[in-house]
Formats: sequence, C-alpha cells, structure tokens
Amino acid sequence: MAKCPYCKQEITLNETKKELAESVETVHKEVKGLIKKEIMYSCPHCDSILGFGFFLGGLATGRP
Repeated sequence: MAKCPYCKQEITLNETKKELAESVETVHKEVKGLIKKEIMYSCPHCDSILGFGFFLGGLATGRP
C-alpha cells in the first residue's frame, strides 16, 4: 500500500470526491474547471497536498 510522505499512514487512490469518500483511507481528489480540468490530490488523514494534475476535458473532448 502507498503511504503519505508526511504522516506515514496508508492511503489508496479511488475515483471519488472528498464528500463521497466511503473510506477514510481514500485520497481526496478535487476537480475544477470546464475545459481545462485541474485536479488536486490530498491525504485524507493530515490533509497535506500530495500532487496536482490537469487535462483537457469537457465538451471539446467528451471527457467529464
């Protein structure tokens, strides 16, 4: 299992949003934007930011 580099607790990566997370161990993923989707991943235990990402999505590409 992966571990948070800050608090050293085990975490998993699932496609879920922070509000819908069923497991405390699920990495929080927040997505913003209509065309350019920006993503921030954070630890569910200590709320430290684990990473950022982006992709083109929305109406132009058909991706949610």
